[in-house]
Amino acid sequence: MSDTSEIRSEFIEKAEALILENISNEQFGVSELAEVMNMSRSNLLRKIKKDTQLSASQFIRQVRLVKSMELLKQQSFTVSEISYKVGFGSTSYFIKCFREHYGYPPGEAGKVKIKEKTSEEPVNLLHKYRWLFLGTASVILIIFSLLIFNKKDTKPVEIEKSIAVLPFKNESSDSLNLYFVNGLMESSLSNLQKIGDLRVISRTSVEKYRKSTMTIPEIAQELNVNYLVEGSGQRVGDQVLLNIQLIDASSDTPIWAEQYSREVGDVFALQNEVAKKIAASIKAMVTPEELKQIEKIPTDNLVAYDYYLQAMDPYYSRSAEGLQKALPLFKKAIEQDDQFALAYAHTAIAYYFIDLNQAEKQHTEDLNNYSDKALLYDSKSPESLISKALYYMTIEDYRLALPYLEKALEYNPNSSAVIQMLADLYARAIPDTSKYLEYALKGVQLDIAANDSIGKSYIYLHLANALVQTGFVDKAITYIDKSLDFNPDNFYSPLVKTYIMYAKNGDLEAAENELTHQYTKDSTRLDLLQEIAKTYYFQRKYDSAFTHYRNFANAREKYGLDMYPHEDLKISWIYQKQGLHEEAKKFFNSYKEYCENDQSIYKSASLASMYAYEGKNNQAIEQLSIFATQSDFQYWIVVFMEMDPILEPLKSHPDFEDIMNKIKDQFWKDHNKLKASLKEKGLL
Repeated sequence: MSDTSEIRSEFIEKAEALILENISNEQFGVSELAEVMNMSRSNLLRKIKKDTQLSASQFIRQVRLVKSMELLKQQSFTVSEISYKVGFGSTSYFIKCFREHYGYPPGEAGKVKIKEKTSEEPVNLLHKYRWLFLGTASVILIIFSLLIFNKKDTKPVEIEKSIAVLPFKNESSDSLNLYFVNGLMESSLSNLQKIGDLRVISRTSVEKYRKSTMTIPEIAQELNVNYLVEGSGQRVGDQVLLNIQLIDASSDTPIWAEQYSREVGDVFALQNEVAKKIAASIKAMVTPEELKQIEKIPTDNLVAYDYYLQAMDPYYSRSAEGLQKALPLFKKAIEQDDQFALAYAHTAIAYYFIDLNQAEKQHTEDLNNYSDKALLYDSKSPESLISKALYYMTIEDYRLALPYLEKALEYNPNSSAVIQMLADLYARAIPDTSKYLEYALKGVQLDIAANDSIGKSYIYLHLANALVQTGFVDKAITYIDKSLDFNPDNFYSPLVKTYIMYAKNGDLEAAENELTHQYTKDSTRLDLLQEIAKTYYFQRKYDSAFTHYRNFANAREKYGLDMYPHEDLKISWIYQKQGLHEEAKKFFNSYKEYCENDQSIYKSASLASMYAYEGKNNQAIEQLSIFATQSDFQYWIVVFMEMDPILEPLKSHPDFEDIMNKIKDQFWKDHNKLKASLKEKGLL
């Protein structure tokens, strides 16, 4: 019997050693562990479960978390750096897992002495010392084991700690005090958003209920939350009066309510107390670091704070007029307190939105300077970090924006704005389909009850696009239909739906007809024009492809547009087919320049096409082999690559079929891992 125990111990030690060898590889999961241990996946699952009472994925995650604790104690790396060193692709998910495992976030590892979880569960200890139990004592062991195993069955079902803070009612006779009451609501929401154990609905989603006649259960069902906060307040001279209650949505009954009468000077203590009492009422775990963030006083100057609150109402309109009205108020706040980080941050963000749709940016330096000041006076403020990320996004240095957004999400795990920005970056600027889908799903959880049907339509469009890119075609159909239900006039949803349906049925001619139908409705749509040309290209209808590509290329040149440079090789190939060699060369050189500047995971695939075009088949195959090692690429690679006429000559190469199979296998491997990960996080 002891021999068996030693063998099992050696097995776990070997598994741990192999995981540690691959600790920084986010893709090293159950299948990879089974492969390097030369055993089937099912046997691995069975043995790990038998020895540790953990699933294989839980065991791997535990090894990663134990290693992260070792690195944290060295105090040589940031939390974000460690998360990637131990194989977590998302810092926010690492923090969530660390918190669940150790009971506090990684930022507290060097400050809090809490007894760490042992990797040896009670059942393992019973097994290790089972030789102590002889004869009748084995009955005690069986009963004790049953109690341990069945303990979870008696545990009450935990209700998700999801909450929405509804707009507070202004009870003041003076409507000018509305900004102050709104400020109380905003502060309550902001403080709750800093608690990682809560899911807090965004301000955008709750604003629509300001004058709603819907019941509490109806609002809660629409927002998909279990708790709602209602409040009303007024300011009378130097006194603040606040009535607030926390409501259990399922029964429509208050579980905590309070009436406050405080001096204006105590407003920050009041805001902090409200957040802490709400969290305590629904038993949300608040870490020491989160408590520190909640208790942080934004300014000691009440005049500065009053200017700041006055600025927030027009600021949230995001209109050019509203932003221009907010800016001088923010600056007056800064004049009163020249270390007011929130005022600096929101000034920077206002400049970003003023410039957002301008071809010539006028305020890039203002954005940079104010964001630097915000970080100088509060480097842990989510708003300060967001403002600096927006600066890097403005100058199109997206990789430098990422760590600021990840850190902002660490301090405010419920920031729908940050989640939306991360989804957008991973969709287009730094392509990563897995992260794109994860953040798109999180965005829906926090922000789906946007102000109107148009907002909802675009949120669902984003999600449908992320789903089809990762191979979840049926789910993509569900959400693109929702997008169109909310807004049939959505500009882009019909285009995305066309390709989703092609991914489903493989009918390219039907896709061509649908795109042509959309184009007849609006012949200014250059995106549709080149998509129609592409369907002709893949169907080998080269004359029709030439007509549409020529019209697209001429319009692009006429209006000086830099759009779809990755399509220039197809255009060149079509022009070459038409005998227009000089024009073809121009498009080829443009594509070559695009490849040289490409920093994405698709660079090797793009180079493979370029070499195949030139007849350099061995170099093309070499680049395809490199691409076959990539992860998290779009489903369209699997759908279209083998159909590409430019790659046709490569099909006679002895390695082509094997490489294509590797690419497809890698995609579905990534798909299955992502599916398991999203289910584990409760996102899918």
